[in-house]
This record gives sequence, structure tokens and C-alpha cells, in this order.
Amino acid sequence: QVQLVESGGGLVQAGGSLRLSCATSGTLFGFNTMGWYRQIPGKQRDMVATIKSQGGTNYADSVNGRFTISRDNGKSTVYLQMNDLKPEDTAVYYCYADALNMNYERGTYWGQGTQVTVSS
Repeated sequence: QVQLVESGGGLVQAGGSLRLSCATSGTLFGFNTMGWYRQIPGKQRDMVATIKSQGGTNYADSVNGRFTISRDNGKSTVYLQMNDLKPEDTAVYYCYADALNMNYERGTYWGQGTQVTVSS
């Protein structure tokens, strides 16, 4: 069952911008930390940015100052605004959410990923 769905990825030239969105299904609630990770084939999945339920944020050094994470608690949606993109930002981006399911079990849920490709 798909519970988080990312959108907004694509191909962009270096210096361009993209905005990723992550929509959550109605089967999850009680969201705590939400965020974005990214992964290059053959590499581990790395944290890009996280945001707590009350708005505290954390960024990887490589994106700090270029990316902005935000969330709409009413829509249980998290966003990632990516500016001044660089070829090294090319990866599959995954959103995640710490949330409760319909059985009131807390866990970490992941989306299926969206490809971001930055050309030089």
C-alpha cells in the first residue's frame, strides 16, 4: 500500500530549480519528523533535510543555503525547494515520515522515490 507519494522530480540544468512534494495517504496520521533523503546507485541513502512537527529543520552541509524544506501540517505534506542545483545533486530523492498507522503503530514510512537529474 502506497502511503507516501513524491512528485516534482525531473531534468534541469545546473543553476536551475525544482520543487519536490510528498503527499501522504489518509492511512497515516500523527506525523512527527518528516524529511528527504537521496540515493545514487551503489551508494547509501543520505539525509538531505528534515523538519520536525513544530518546524525545526536540519540540512546536509552540501545543500544548506540552497535547499529549503517545509511542511503543511493540515495536508500532511512535505516539500523540498531546491535552488542553484548542481550536477552532484543528481539522485533519486525519497521522502519519509515518522507517523502512526491505522493500528496506532508508530513507524518510519518511505515514498517510492523521484528522480532528479541535473545536467552540466
